[in-house]
Amino acid sequence: MVVLTALAGCVKNDRQRGNGKKPGKEVELTVSAAISLQGALDEIAANFEKENKNIKINYNYGASGALQQQISQGAPVDLFFSAATDKMDALEKDGLIEKGTRVELVGNEIVLVVPKNSKKNIKTFEDLAKADRISIGTPETVPAGKYAKETLETLGIWQAVKEVVYAKDVRQVLTYVETANVDAGIVYKTDAMGSKKVGIADTAAENTHGPIVYPIGVIKDSRHLKEARVFYDYLISDESVDVLEKHGFKSLK
Repeated sequence: MVVLTALAGCVKNDRQRGNGKKPGKEVELTVSAAISLQGALDEIAANFEKENKNIKINYNYGASGALQQQISQGAPVDLFFSAATDKMDALEKDGLIEKGTRVELVGNEIVLVVPKNSKKNIKTFEDLAKADRISIGTPETVPAGKYAKETLETLGIWQAVKEVVYAKDVRQVLTYVETANVDAGIVYKTDAMGSKKVGIADTAAENTHGPIVYPIGVIKDSRHLKEARVFYDYLISDESVDVLEKHGFKSLK
């Protein structure tokens, strides 16, 4: 009896200290993010989930404009990581971003890519006049497409381009170039770095397009606001920014 009483006392003390506590109920967070972030964010989520067993991250990747529209229409999203400030501006204006959580986290670059074995001899943006077809993202919904068009207009070669194939996001542009369905495409540097089937022919100067900034924010109507803030804090941490930089992004912290 003495032994049993002692054991019971130990168990009670352990519980008071938090030992033996049952893990909390698993919470699933939905993060809408620009598709150009996919490689880095997948790695970040894997690291985060190792440390936070009760929080599972589900990404909804796509063009920032389309994601912003989904959130505006009431889609159940917990965090938004955009590839353009104007998409975040729109949500913030409508009161959909949790106050104090918007952070301009990283930047990117716009590059001209061509198929690895291309014989078109396209080496600069000016050489696009030689191309029969090029691809960019739809400027109204794909930030990379907007920056691409701005670059070509600034350089005075937009009108010289024979045919433009518009894509739903930068990954589709990359696919068109990889399969040589177009002679060239304009994508983010981070996307080009992840492909072995394209080569970077040229990089757009910063003064040829608007600033490329990726803001992040917590959605005000998140059903899991506490957990969303936990992942948000992890996303803006130095550890996560290091991962983003490894994938080619530029820290703005």
